[in-house]
Amino acid sequence: MIKKHADVGAAKNPGAIKEYHAHVYYDPATSRGRAERLREAVAAEFPQAKLGRWHDEPVGPHPQSMYQIAFPTQMLGAFVPWLMLNRDGLTVLLHPETGDDYTDHSAHAAWFGAVLPLRLEVFGKRKVK
Repeated sequence: MIKKHADVGAAKNPGAIKEYHAHVYYDPATSRGRAERLREAVAAEFPQAKLGRWHDEPVGPHPQSMYQIAFPTQMLGAFVPWLMLNRDGLTVLLHPETGDDYTDHSAHAAWFGAVLPLRLEVFGKRKVK
């Protein structure tokens, strides 16, 4: 029998996930070439993925240069293992899109590589659950 801890809230519905975002971080001076090769490979292997703009300066909660890959929920099972094996040492933040940006970028996030300190204050006050 599985015991439920008193501090664990009600289960969240994965049906609330509209899509996923993978943020690929790079350094313009030292790793942009690897980021370009990864981006080209994603475009070739996963044409249904939407590749966002290059951001060579920090933007939003992201503390370093990055681009975003948005992809549908149906692609998760194929894309995530591929990304894990092909990220070429780049740091990647993976998160769902549920409509709660703060929680999606923090409690719901998964990191491949180094965990970077996001600037979550850009999202304003955290929603009370």
